[in-house]
Amino acid sequence: MMNEIEIGRGKRGARAYSLDDVAIVPNRRTRDPQDVSVAWQIDAFQFEAPIIGAPMDSVMSPATAIALGRLGGLGVLNLEGLWTRYEQPEKVLEEITSLEADASNAFNPAVTRRMQEIYSAPIQPELITARLEQVREAGVVVAASLTPQRTQEFYRTVVDAGVDIFVIRGTTVSAEHVSQNQEPLNLKQFIYELDVPVIVGGAAGYTPALHLMRTGAAGVLVGFGGGATGTTRRALGIHAPLATAISDVAAARRDYIEESGGRYVHVIADGGLGHSGNIVKALAMGADAVMLGTSLARATEAPGAGWHWGLEASHPDSPRGDRVKVGTVGPLEEILYGPSHHTDGTSNIIGALRRSMATTGYSDVKEFQRVDVVVSPYQAK
Repeated sequence: MMNEIEIGRGKRGARAYSLDDVAIVPNRRTRDPQDVSVAWQIDAFQFEAPIIGAPMDSVMSPATAIALGRLGGLGVLNLEGLWTRYEQPEKVLEEITSLEADASNAFNPAVTRRMQEIYSAPIQPELITARLEQVREAGVVVAASLTPQRTQEFYRTVVDAGVDIFVIRGTTVSAEHVSQNQEPLNLKQFIYELDVPVIVGGAAGYTPALHLMRTGAAGVLVGFGGGATGTTRRALGIHAPLATAISDVAAARRDYIEESGGRYVHVIADGGLGHSGNIVKALAMGADAVMLGTSLARATEAPGAGWHWGLEASHPDSPRGDRVKVGTVGPLEEILYGPSHHTDGTSNIIGALRRSMATTGYSDVKEFQRVDVVVSPYQAK
Protein backbone atom coordinates (compact mmCIF):
# COMPACT_ATOMS: atom_id res chain seq x y z
CA MET A 1 0.00 0.00 0.00
CA MET A 2 1.44 3.37 -1.02
CA ASN A 3 1.91 5.88 1.77
CA GLU A 4 0.31 8.98 0.30
CA ILE A 5 0.32 12.29 2.08
CA GLU A 6 -1.53 15.52 1.38
CA ILE A 7 0.83 18.08 -0.09
CA GLY A 8 -1.91 20.68 -0.32
CA ARG A 9 -5.66 20.70 -0.87
CA GLY A 10 -5.26 19.98 -4.55
CA LYS A 11 -2.44 17.44 -4.64
CA ARG A 12 -1.47 14.22 -2.90
CA GLY A 13 1.75 12.30 -3.35
CA ALA A 14 3.38 9.07 -2.29
CA ARG A 15 6.13 9.36 0.30
CA ALA A 16 9.41 8.12 -1.17
CA TYR A 17 12.78 7.42 0.41
CA SER A 18 16.36 7.86 -0.68
CA LEU A 19 19.10 5.43 0.29
CA ASP A 20 20.16 7.90 3.00
CA ASP A 21 16.71 7.48 4.56
CA VAL A 22 17.01 3.73 5.19
CA ALA A 23 19.33 1.61 7.30
CA ILE A 24 20.09 -2.10 7.47
CA VAL A 25 19.42 -3.86 10.77
CA PRO A 26 21.20 -7.08 11.82
CA ASN A 27 18.73 -9.52 13.35
CA ARG A 28 20.11 -13.03 12.87
CA ARG A 29 23.35 -15.02 12.98
CA THR A 30 26.63 -13.60 11.75
CA ARG A 31 29.15 -15.08 9.32
CA ASP A 32 32.79 -14.86 8.43
CA PRO A 33 33.13 -12.33 5.56
CA GLN A 34 35.26 -14.81 3.63
CA ASP A 35 32.30 -17.24 3.55
CA VAL A 36 30.13 -14.72 1.71
CA SER A 37 29.65 -14.87 -2.07
CA VAL A 38 29.14 -11.64 -3.99
CA ALA A 39 29.10 -13.35 -7.40
CA TRP A 40 26.56 -12.28 -9.99
CA GLN A 41 25.35 -13.86 -13.22
CA ILE A 42 23.25 -12.38 -16.01
CA ASP A 43 22.29 -14.65 -18.88
CA ALA A 44 25.34 -16.88 -19.58
CA PHE A 45 27.84 -14.39 -18.17
CA GLN A 46 29.26 -14.82 -14.67
CA PHE A 47 31.02 -12.14 -12.64
CA GLU A 48 32.88 -12.25 -9.36
CA ALA A 49 31.22 -9.05 -8.15
CA PRO A 50 27.88 -7.30 -8.91
CA ILE A 51 29.68 -4.22 -10.20
CA ILE A 52 29.06 -2.56 -13.58
CA GLY A 53 31.17 0.37 -14.75
CA ALA A 54 28.91 3.18 -15.97
CA PRO A 55 29.27 4.11 -19.66
CA MET A 56 30.72 7.54 -18.98
CA ASP A 57 33.90 8.95 -20.52
CA SER A 58 35.31 9.91 -17.13
CA VAL A 59 34.91 6.32 -15.94
CA MET A 60 35.23 3.80 -18.77
CA SER A 61 37.77 3.67 -21.58
CA PRO A 62 38.63 0.44 -23.40
CA ALA A 63 41.57 0.06 -20.99
CA THR A 64 39.50 0.56 -17.82
CA ALA A 65 36.72 -1.69 -19.15
CA ILE A 66 39.35 -4.39 -19.61
CA ALA A 67 40.80 -3.74 -16.15
CA LEU A 68 37.37 -3.94 -14.52
CA GLY A 69 36.58 -7.13 -16.40
CA ARG A 70 39.80 -8.73 -15.17
CA LEU A 71 38.87 -7.74 -11.62
CA GLY A 72 35.55 -9.57 -11.87
CA GLY A 73 33.19 -6.77 -12.84
CA LEU A 74 31.65 -5.58 -16.10
CA GLY A 75 32.80 -2.44 -17.87
CA VAL A 76 30.36 -0.77 -20.28
CA LEU A 77 31.83 1.43 -23.00
CA ASN A 78 29.94 4.57 -24.02
CA LEU A 79 29.66 4.37 -27.81
CA GLU A 80 28.60 8.01 -28.07
CA GLY A 81 31.60 9.28 -26.20
CA LEU A 82 35.07 10.49 -27.00
CA TRP A 83 36.41 7.03 -27.84
CA THR A 84 34.13 6.76 -30.87
CA ARG A 85 34.42 10.40 -31.95
CA TYR A 86 38.21 10.84 -31.88
CA GLU A 87 41.12 8.71 -33.05
CA GLN A 88 43.19 10.03 -30.14
CA PRO A 89 40.74 10.86 -27.34
CA GLU A 90 43.53 11.13 -24.77
CA LYS A 91 44.30 14.66 -25.98
CA VAL A 92 40.66 15.66 -25.71
CA LEU A 93 40.39 14.13 -22.23
CA GLU A 94 43.42 16.13 -21.18
CA GLU A 95 41.74 19.32 -22.38
CA ILE A 96 38.49 18.53 -20.57
CA THR A 97 40.24 17.84 -17.28
CA SER A 98 42.24 21.04 -17.55
CA LEU A 99 39.30 23.36 -18.27
CA GLU A 100 39.13 26.12 -15.68
CA ALA A 101 36.50 25.48 -13.02
CA ASP A 102 34.46 27.97 -11.04
CA ALA A 103 36.08 27.89 -7.61
CA SER A 104 32.75 28.03 -5.78
CA ASN A 105 30.58 25.87 -8.03
CA ALA A 106 30.83 22.95 -10.44
CA PHE A 107 28.77 24.95 -12.92
CA ASN A 108 30.64 27.11 -15.41
CA PRO A 109 28.96 28.19 -18.68
CA ALA A 110 32.32 28.37 -20.47
CA VAL A 111 33.13 24.79 -19.52
CA THR A 112 29.68 23.61 -20.66
CA ARG A 113 30.02 25.45 -23.95
CA ARG A 114 33.40 23.85 -24.66
CA MET A 115 32.07 20.41 -23.71
CA GLN A 116 29.23 20.88 -26.20
CA GLU A 117 31.74 21.76 -28.91
CA ILE A 118 33.93 18.75 -28.15
CA TYR A 119 31.02 16.32 -28.22
CA SER A 120 29.65 17.74 -31.46
CA ALA A 121 32.24 15.74 -33.40
CA PRO A 122 30.54 12.92 -35.35
CA ILE A 123 30.49 9.33 -34.14
CA GLN A 124 32.62 7.15 -36.41
CA PRO A 125 31.34 3.58 -36.94
CA GLU A 126 34.85 2.29 -37.62
CA LEU A 127 35.93 3.52 -34.19
CA ILE A 128 33.02 1.66 -32.58
CA THR A 129 34.34 -1.51 -34.17
CA ALA A 130 37.95 -0.80 -33.19
CA ARG A 131 37.18 -0.03 -29.53
CA LEU A 132 35.02 -3.11 -29.05
CA GLU A 133 37.59 -5.31 -30.75
CA GLN A 134 40.20 -3.97 -28.33
CA VAL A 135 38.10 -5.10 -25.38
CA ARG A 136 37.29 -8.46 -26.96
CA GLU A 137 40.95 -9.21 -27.67
CA ALA A 138 41.63 -8.86 -23.94
CA GLY A 139 39.36 -11.84 -23.26
CA VAL A 140 36.76 -10.10 -21.05
CA VAL A 141 33.01 -9.71 -21.55
CA VAL A 142 32.30 -6.97 -24.11
CA ALA A 143 29.53 -4.55 -23.11
CA ALA A 144 28.60 -1.29 -24.80
CA SER A 145 25.96 1.39 -24.46
CA LEU A 146 23.91 3.63 -26.74
CA THR A 147 21.09 6.02 -25.93
CA PRO A 148 17.66 5.15 -27.35
CA GLN A 149 18.04 7.97 -29.89
CA ARG A 150 21.23 6.43 -31.35
CA THR A 151 20.38 2.74 -31.06
CA GLN A 152 18.63 2.43 -34.44
CA GLU A 153 21.53 4.15 -36.17
CA PHE A 154 24.45 2.18 -34.74
CA TYR A 155 23.26 -1.09 -33.21
CA ARG A 156 24.10 -3.15 -36.30
CA THR A 157 27.69 -1.91 -36.15
CA VAL A 158 27.79 -2.84 -32.47
CA VAL A 159 26.42 -6.34 -33.01
CA ASP A 160 28.70 -7.00 -35.96
CA ALA A 161 31.68 -5.98 -33.80
CA GLY A 162 30.82 -8.81 -31.43
CA VAL A 163 29.25 -7.24 -28.35
CA ASP A 164 28.26 -9.69 -25.59
CA ILE A 165 25.88 -7.46 -23.61
CA PHE A 166 24.10 -4.45 -25.08
CA VAL A 167 22.96 -1.54 -22.89
CA ILE A 168 20.33 1.01 -23.88
CA ARG A 169 20.76 3.79 -21.32
CA GLY A 170 19.10 7.16 -21.10
CA THR A 171 17.91 9.53 -18.40
CA THR A 172 14.65 7.66 -18.67
CA VAL A 173 13.70 4.92 -21.11
CA SER A 174 10.13 3.95 -21.90
CA ALA A 175 8.73 0.88 -23.62
CA GLU A 176 6.03 3.17 -25.07
CA HIS A 177 7.87 6.22 -26.40
CA VAL A 178 5.62 8.40 -28.56
CA SER A 179 6.89 10.75 -31.25
CA GLN A 180 5.20 12.68 -34.05
CA ASN A 181 8.54 13.54 -35.66
CA GLN A 182 10.34 10.24 -36.08
CA GLU A 183 9.82 6.50 -35.91
CA PRO A 184 10.49 5.53 -32.30
CA LEU A 185 12.59 2.56 -31.26
CA ASN A 186 10.36 -0.51 -30.88
CA LEU A 187 12.09 -2.06 -27.88
CA LYS A 188 10.18 -5.33 -27.91
CA GLN A 189 10.87 -6.01 -31.58
CA PHE A 190 14.46 -4.81 -31.27
CA ILE A 191 15.29 -7.05 -28.30
CA TYR A 192 13.52 -10.01 -29.89
CA GLU A 193 15.63 -9.71 -33.04
CA LEU A 194 18.88 -9.20 -31.14
CA ASP A 195 20.93 -12.25 -30.25
CA VAL A 196 22.53 -10.83 -27.08
CA PRO A 197 21.12 -9.89 -23.65
CA VAL A 198 19.96 -6.29 -23.42
CA ILE A 199 19.96 -4.09 -20.31
CA VAL A 200 17.58 -1.11 -20.52
CA GLY A 201 17.01 1.95 -18.37
CA GLY A 202 16.54 4.12 -16.52
CA ALA A 203 13.24 3.40 -14.93
CA ALA A 204 12.06 4.73 -11.61
CA GLY A 205 8.74 3.05 -10.89
CA TYR A 206 6.75 -0.16 -10.92
CA THR A 207 4.75 0.35 -14.10
CA PRO A 208 7.50 1.57 -16.47
CA ALA A 209 9.82 -1.16 -15.17
CA LEU A 210 7.19 -3.85 -15.73
CA HIS A 211 6.68 -2.61 -19.30
CA LEU A 212 10.44 -2.77 -19.93
CA MET A 213 10.56 -6.31 -18.57
CA ARG A 214 7.81 -7.30 -21.00
CA THR A 215 10.00 -6.19 -23.91
CA GLY A 216 12.37 -9.07 -23.15
CA ALA A 217 15.11 -7.07 -21.45
CA ALA A 218 17.57 -9.11 -19.41
CA GLY A 219 18.05 -6.27 -16.94
CA VAL A 220 16.46 -2.95 -16.00
CA LEU A 221 18.50 0.04 -14.81
CA VAL A 222 16.87 1.87 -11.90
CA GLY A 223 17.52 5.55 -11.39
CA PHE A 224 16.67 9.00 -12.65
CA GLY A 225 18.84 12.06 -12.22
CA GLY A 226 20.40 10.82 -9.00
CA GLY A 227 24.07 10.73 -9.91
CA ALA A 228 26.80 13.09 -8.74
CA THR A 229 27.06 14.83 -12.12
CA GLY A 230 23.38 15.10 -12.99
CA THR A 231 21.35 18.28 -12.64
CA THR A 232 18.05 16.81 -13.82
CA ARG A 233 16.41 17.59 -10.50
CA ARG A 234 17.33 21.27 -10.77
CA ALA A 235 16.78 21.57 -14.53
CA LEU A 236 13.60 19.52 -15.02
CA GLY A 237 12.23 19.15 -11.51
CA ILE A 238 12.30 15.36 -11.87
CA HIS A 239 13.85 13.10 -9.27
CA ALA A 240 13.22 9.58 -7.98
CA PRO A 241 14.51 8.71 -4.50
CA LEU A 242 16.45 5.52 -5.09
CA ALA A 243 15.44 3.33 -2.14
CA THR A 244 11.77 3.53 -3.09
CA ALA A 245 12.55 3.23 -6.81
CA ILE A 246 14.57 0.03 -6.34
CA SER A 247 11.88 -1.47 -4.11
CA ASP A 248 9.16 -0.64 -6.65
CA VAL A 249 11.11 -2.14 -9.55
CA ALA A 250 11.97 -5.23 -7.48
CA ALA A 251 8.22 -5.64 -6.90
CA ALA A 252 7.69 -5.44 -10.67
CA ARG A 253 10.32 -8.17 -11.10
CA ARG A 254 8.50 -10.38 -8.57
CA ASP A 255 5.17 -9.94 -10.35
CA TYR A 256 6.75 -10.43 -13.77
CA ILE A 257 8.24 -13.76 -12.69
CA GLU A 258 4.71 -14.98 -11.98
CA GLU A 259 3.28 -13.39 -15.13
CA SER A 260 5.95 -14.84 -17.42
CA GLY A 261 6.10 -18.29 -15.88
CA GLY A 262 9.49 -17.89 -14.22
CA ARG A 263 11.52 -15.44 -16.31
CA TYR A 264 13.90 -13.45 -14.08
CA VAL A 265 14.89 -9.88 -15.00
CA HIS A 266 17.82 -8.32 -13.17
CA VAL A 267 17.35 -5.06 -11.30
CA ILE A 268 20.42 -2.81 -11.51
CA ALA A 269 20.69 0.33 -9.38
CA ASP A 270 22.18 3.22 -11.34
CA GLY A 271 23.17 6.59 -9.89
CA GLY A 272 23.76 8.10 -6.47
CA LEU A 273 25.93 5.22 -5.25
CA GLY A 274 29.20 7.01 -4.56
CA HIS A 275 30.03 5.22 -1.29
CA SER A 276 30.03 1.59 -0.20
CA GLY A 277 27.19 2.07 2.29
CA ASN A 278 24.78 3.13 -0.46
CA ILE A 279 25.91 0.25 -2.65
CA VAL A 280 25.12 -2.15 0.20
CA LYS A 281 21.71 -0.57 0.78
CA ALA A 282 20.84 -0.66 -2.94
CA LEU A 283 21.33 -4.45 -2.93
CA ALA A 284 19.39 -4.74 0.32
CA MET A 285 16.44 -2.92 -1.28
CA GLY A 286 16.30 -5.54 -4.04
CA ALA A 287 18.95 -4.72 -6.66
CA ASP A 288 20.93 -7.61 -8.17
CA ALA A 289 23.86 -5.40 -9.18
CA VAL A 290 24.92 -1.76 -9.22
CA MET A 291 26.17 0.50 -12.00
CA LEU A 292 28.90 2.77 -10.64
CA GLY A 293 30.12 6.10 -11.96
CA THR A 294 31.54 8.27 -9.19
CA SER A 295 33.08 5.37 -7.25
CA LEU A 296 35.10 4.23 -10.26
CA ALA A 297 35.84 7.77 -11.46
CA ARG A 298 37.99 8.07 -8.34
CA ALA A 299 40.36 5.35 -9.58
CA THR A 300 43.91 6.23 -10.52
CA GLU A 301 43.34 4.66 -13.95
CA ALA A 302 40.06 6.52 -14.63
CA PRO A 303 40.13 8.55 -17.87
CA GLY A 304 38.74 11.63 -16.09
CA ALA A 305 41.83 11.98 -13.87
CA GLY A 306 39.74 12.88 -10.83
CA TRP A 307 37.03 14.74 -12.79
CA HIS A 308 33.65 13.20 -13.53
CA TRP A 309 30.93 13.99 -16.07
CA GLY A 310 28.17 12.30 -18.01
CA LEU A 311 26.97 12.54 -21.60
CA GLU A 312 24.10 14.80 -20.51
CA ALA A 313 26.66 17.48 -19.58
CA SER A 314 27.30 18.11 -23.27
CA HIS A 315 23.73 18.00 -24.62
CA PRO A 316 23.62 20.58 -27.45
CA ASP A 317 20.33 22.17 -26.40
CA SER A 318 19.57 21.23 -22.81
CA PRO A 319 22.65 20.24 -20.81
CA ARG A 320 21.65 18.62 -17.50
CA GLY A 321 24.97 17.79 -15.95
CA ASP A 322 28.15 19.27 -14.58
CA ARG A 323 31.78 18.31 -14.73
CA VAL A 324 32.58 17.75 -11.06
CA LYS A 325 35.79 17.16 -9.14
CA VAL A 326 35.64 13.81 -7.33
CA GLY A 327 39.34 13.41 -6.68
CA THR A 328 41.49 10.30 -6.84
CA VAL A 329 41.37 7.62 -4.14
CA GLY A 330 43.65 4.88 -5.44
CA PRO A 331 44.01 2.10 -8.03
CA LEU A 332 40.87 0.41 -9.32
CA GLU A 333 41.74 -2.82 -7.51
CA GLU A 334 42.05 -0.97 -4.20
CA ILE A 335 38.70 0.76 -4.73
CA LEU A 336 37.06 -2.60 -5.30
CA TYR A 337 38.95 -4.96 -3.00
CA GLY A 338 41.20 -2.88 -0.75
CA PRO A 339 43.10 -2.73 1.42
CA SER A 340 41.41 0.55 2.27
CA HIS A 341 43.05 3.57 3.82
CA HIS A 342 39.85 5.63 3.81
CA THR A 343 37.08 5.70 6.38
CA ASP A 344 34.39 7.18 4.13
CA GLY A 345 33.42 4.15 2.03
CA THR A 346 35.28 5.19 -1.12
CA SER A 347 37.56 2.14 -1.27
CA ASN A 348 37.30 -1.61 -0.63
CA ILE A 349 33.64 -1.47 -1.57
CA ILE A 350 33.44 -5.24 -2.12
CA GLY A 351 35.02 -5.78 1.28
CA ALA A 352 32.38 -3.51 2.80
CA LEU A 353 29.63 -5.45 1.04
CA ARG A 354 31.03 -8.76 2.28
CA ARG A 355 31.26 -7.45 5.84
CA SER A 356 27.71 -6.09 5.80
CA MET A 357 26.34 -9.36 4.45
CA ALA A 358 28.35 -11.32 7.01
CA THR A 359 27.20 -9.07 9.87
CA THR A 360 23.58 -9.69 8.94
CA GLY A 361 24.11 -13.42 8.35
CA TYR A 362 23.53 -13.74 4.60
CA SER A 363 25.68 -15.86 2.32
CA ASP A 364 24.89 -14.41 -1.13
CA VAL A 365 23.37 -11.33 -2.73
CA LYS A 366 20.04 -12.97 -3.51
CA GLU A 367 19.60 -13.90 0.15
CA PHE A 368 20.75 -10.47 1.25
CA GLN A 369 17.81 -8.87 -0.58
CA ARG A 370 15.67 -10.21 2.29
CA VAL A 371 17.57 -8.32 5.00
CA ASP A 372 15.55 -6.14 7.37
CA VAL A 373 15.69 -2.39 6.83
CA VAL A 374 14.26 0.51 8.81
CA VAL A 375 13.39 4.06 7.85
CA SER A 376 15.93 6.28 9.55
CA PRO A 377 16.04 9.69 7.85
CA TYR A 378 19.56 11.00 7.60
CA GLN A 379 20.29 14.05 9.70
CA ALA A 380 23.20 16.11 8.40
CA LYS A 381 25.55 17.35 11.10
